[in-house]
Amino acid sequence: MTKKLVSLVLALCLVLGVSAAMAEKLSITVWDENFNGSAIKAAVADYKANVDPEFDVDLTIVSGSSDVENDITLAASSGDYSNLPDIVLFQDHYIQRYVLDYPDAWKNIDDAGINWDDFGAEKLSYSTVNGVHYGVPVDNGTVIMAYRVDLLEQCGYTIADMTGITWDKFLEVGKEVYAKTGKALLSMDGSGNDLPYMMLQAEGESQFKDGKANIAGNEKLARIIKVICDMVNEHVLILANDWTGYTNETIMQDQVAGVMNGNWIIPTMSQVTDNSGKWQITTMPTLDGGEGYAANGGSSLYITANCKNEELAKKFLAYTFGGSTETYDNALRNGGVITCCISAGKSAVYSEGVEFFNGQAVYSDIVAMGANVPIIEQNDFHYTVRTSIGNAIQNILNGADVESALQEAQEQIDFAMDI
Repeated sequence: MTKKLVSLVLALCLVLGVSAAMAEKLSITVWDENFNGSAIKAAVADYKANVDPEFDVDLTIVSGSSDVENDITLAASSGDYSNLPDIVLFQDHYIQRYVLDYPDAWKNIDDAGINWDDFGAEKLSYSTVNGVHYGVPVDNGTVIMAYRVDLLEQCGYTIADMTGITWDKFLEVGKEVYAKTGKALLSMDGSGNDLPYMMLQAEGESQFKDGKANIAGNEKLARIIKVICDMVNEHVLILANDWTGYTNETIMQDQVAGVMNGNWIIPTMSQVTDNSGKWQITTMPTLDGGEGYAANGGSSLYITANCKNEELAKKFLAYTFGGSTETYDNALRNGGVITCCISAGKSAVYSEGVEFFNGQAVYSDIVAMGANVPIIEQNDFHYTVRTSIGNAIQNILNGADVESALQEAQEQIDFAMDI
């Protein structure tokens, strides 16, 4: 192309109010600069290096996921999507409600050219609504059960001894650990107790059934609540007053010999550098024995109705988070974001031993575990149920019986759900 022709093309673009740079630029909004922000930056660098050097992103970091939710609600309520970015990060537990309530706010990405079979079915169950794919998974919420193997060894146990065990055996080991080390084997935020959800999912059951809360009369949930209360009473479980108490006062103050949560808890654990090399991970215990799998937390990227270059947005997401080893390797290195993409989790970076976890290749193990998480019924009232069950646990610890406490929780949730 001659210089004169190039000048004519650029002039035409200016007349039309569209530049070549604008055509290859997307706006993306996420929260958590060091985590999700790092993942986006890794994806952009990958795309620029291997697909289009002119590509760029306007990245906005908001304070929390609620900012994105509020923006979508405001835009949909007014019928004006013009202030939305091209792509947003959205919480897995909330997205189905927002797609069903505001269907015009989102783009169908079935034709993005992504191999959906390369992702765990449970992870995709959030972003797939009525058989249509709307989101591309980003961070992996697979639950890890981490143990201080040095403290287990003091009590005569190995990580293998803690794999595939019952919760009753966990309680038994926990009592020994506390007696010999003074440390609990587990802790959790008592004000936002995620244990019942994770433990129930590992049984293949949900807190919901046919769109309603499944609390009263749920035999497995009752057994789980009893185990939790027994662990508290036997000093095996610390229920902190709030999230800060959970992370800062139990985990980071080295008060526990075990941690169970979504793998995003690893950066918090890793801040206790003196314990590097003393941890290993495995699967969760279950009520009747056998390895348990669950997921807690996580998010995906969605193209909004305001996206003017839908083809570019789909191409960017499909190339990067749809399966690029380079994107996921660097997201892991720089932000601790673990892929949900099964093939990307087999890279050399994922297979490296991690010093903090005694040389265990925990990242590849987590991806493999994520492929086994059972799909259970989800509901927009997830956090309402979590709060109500957490209150029921506190009532039981204060003397209420399990059945009546769960019945009260059921009634509270039914009222909230207008049932």
